[in-house]
Amino acid sequence: MDYRDSSLPAAERAKSLLALMTVEEKIGQLIQPFGWKTYHKDNGTISLDEDFKKQVANGGVGSLYGVLRADPWTEVTLENGLSPEEGAHAVNEIQRYAIEYSRLGIPILFGEECSHGHMAIGATVFPVPILLGSTWNIDLYREMCRAVAAETRAQGGSATYSPVLDVVRDPRWGRTEECFGEDPYMIGEFAVAAVQGLQGERLDSDTSVIATLKHFVAYGSSEGGRNAGPVHMGLRELHENDLLPFRKGVEAGALSVMTAYNEIDGVPCTSSEYLLQQLLRNEWGFDGFVITDCGAINMLAYGHDIAEDGEEAAAISLKAGVDMEMSGEMFGKHLLSALENKTVTEDELDTAVKRVLEIKFLLGLFERPYVDPRQAAEIIGSHEHVELARQVAREGIVLLKNDGGALPLDKEKGKIAVIGPNANHIYNQLGDYTSPQARQQVVTLLDGIVNKLGGGDDRILYAPGCRIKGDSREGFERALDCAAQADVVVLALGGSSARDFGEGTIDLRTGASVVTEHSWSDMECGEGIDRTGLHLLGVQLELAQEIHKLGKPVIIVYINGRQIVEPWIDEHAHAIIEAWYPGQEGGNAIADILFGDYNPSGRLTVSVPKDVGQLPVYYNAKRSRGKRYLETDVKPRYPFGFGLSYTSFDYDGLTVSPELIPADGEATVTVNVTNTGAVAGTEVVQLYVSDKVSSVTRPVKELKGFRKVTLEPGETRKVAFTLAKEHLQLFDQQLRPVVEEGEFRIMVGRNSEDFITASLIVKNEV
Repeated sequence: MDYRDSSLPAAERAKSLLALMTVEEKIGQLIQPFGWKTYHKDNGTISLDEDFKKQVANGGVGSLYGVLRADPWTEVTLENGLSPEEGAHAVNEIQRYAIEYSRLGIPILFGEECSHGHMAIGATVFPVPILLGSTWNIDLYREMCRAVAAETRAQGGSATYSPVLDVVRDPRWGRTEECFGEDPYMIGEFAVAAVQGLQGERLDSDTSVIATLKHFVAYGSSEGGRNAGPVHMGLRELHENDLLPFRKGVEAGALSVMTAYNEIDGVPCTSSEYLLQQLLRNEWGFDGFVITDCGAINMLAYGHDIAEDGEEAAAISLKAGVDMEMSGEMFGKHLLSALENKTVTEDELDTAVKRVLEIKFLLGLFERPYVDPRQAAEIIGSHEHVELARQVAREGIVLLKNDGGALPLDKEKGKIAVIGPNANHIYNQLGDYTSPQARQQVVTLLDGIVNKLGGGDDRILYAPGCRIKGDSREGFERALDCAAQADVVVLALGGSSARDFGEGTIDLRTGASVVTEHSWSDMECGEGIDRTGLHLLGVQLELAQEIHKLGKPVIIVYINGRQIVEPWIDEHAHAIIEAWYPGQEGGNAIADILFGDYNPSGRLTVSVPKDVGQLPVYYNAKRSRGKRYLETDVKPRYPFGFGLSYTSFDYDGLTVSPELIPADGEATVTVNVTNTGAVAGTEVVQLYVSDKVSSVTRPVKELKGFRKVTLEPGETRKVAFTLAKEHLQLFDQQLRPVVEEGEFRIMVGRNSEDFITASLIVKNEV
């Protein structure tokens, strides 16, 4: 049997190849060094690093992380980085060397970051996942994933470290922006779409990459919202909430899972045999490979302190079910000695290696290891993908307030003051895990309004006013002067996940970009940037208050990565738009909504509290959570599922048929939705279920279905959902998934607090 015979099944080919490998070659398949360190670019010429060549000679490199990643961490810039075509050339050269100068010619698996677009120079920058969730449009997200996969594979990337399936429990956590929201059912639907979109119909296609479900598991439930902090959670809650999206992703066919940094009830995820073996493989049937997050094995010895040293940490994680280490330090340094010391067996090593090899065969890397650089130049950042980024942004932007019809604005008359630190800052609207951008590739809010009204329009006045952070008010005078001349003020406030890309700063007095020897970071969100509060930083609120004193209509546009809690703005702004980080086409998308060319249809996937002291404030809490604090109740300012439109919708005729079903039966829920306004609009119809009496405590309500429907004025449509076992079950006292007899309250409406109700009875003797 020859592993090069492409007619054989991947498992047989992997077994054949494994039998030919030395121990050093096997270990090489389980490590993933940093890819950007493998090459040098000098005067347009790509050369390979000598250390990489030595690694190939000494047993090989199974995978490389982020060959094409560009950001301040990698120190890859627009000047020294690779264009799409150059990136494809570089990956080909790395792959060619690995194949031609290794004994068995095993190709490298190139893993890339693609949370909201491939993190490479020239790639399309889509909105961040918190906005993607706010679209409530699974089909659109699947289409976006197909585009991301095509751009990534065109340069040789064959695995992506997305989707992020963490359930947000404390938005002070800096990685909130990377998540779809707070509801496990919704996240599970996006997980399925991600796997389908990224992996496609065939994994060996030119437009498919491996989806990696991360971070496994409960990473979004850390103590105090601190990144990688301990998680205090019982198994029932873990199964009912945080594990659900991962199970759905595995059932959809995901071929990679990444372990989380955190511990759960004292056991780090990277060392959890229960999670990685018993649950993931034995119960769920996962047949891909498990990779760690960067440095997670190291944390077992130097952070969690459950291992004496690196060798023990490497042994613990391999035996628990880890197959590949991102960064490769612990496996590369210590697995050989662990084998010699018999803390791991060669059978355990072989199991991990075989899993990695099988995926490489499924990807077609042995038959077609190289890519076409010309195709990369055509696909990456294409016009079609840019237009898709604009549509995704439009559908995920949420209208939170619109007093007196302040929006949409009139394109034909009146002066508009565009003010604020996020009005014209390209990196502040892109989010974390973003590559360096050419200025012309990103449309800011100011750009979008100029595009909408015409480039030479003297109706537009601009001033930055202030920065995201810091107490400088030197820009107030210009901002107030612009606002005084205007008929309406569009004020762009919020946050930033922008790392230091060396783009300089903004002169607050003139609004011009300036380069100084002193860097200024406005970053207040993103990985590792956790906060104690959710209020606006710096003097942003003060700027809003000073402008409000002028008596002009003030339209707030939040551009940010986590919920913002500002009661004064909630009360005094005439309109509020939550735009999240809307990506490279964000400015055009926001302008489409501001001027009524697109009717907002985004809905919140996270609850927005009135006060940070209410946290946690997610909608699907237990009935016993209590009703109030001394100062306020427990209700959020804006509930899960909330979002306004330029039209109105009415719900009636809710029916459940049949009204009585057995535990393994199905019921159809139908409701009539009518557009009662004067313009066409898109509504997100949301279905919630509540188990009235149960053997274990249950949430007050849970999302179990949603549909996005577009209706003309006066149009009525019947929307139908199917309720089945998976929507009604709980985990009983023995942690078995069961559907119990009794009454279920069925709620259908426009958000988690505005709905009409009906009942469903489950009884086994029907």
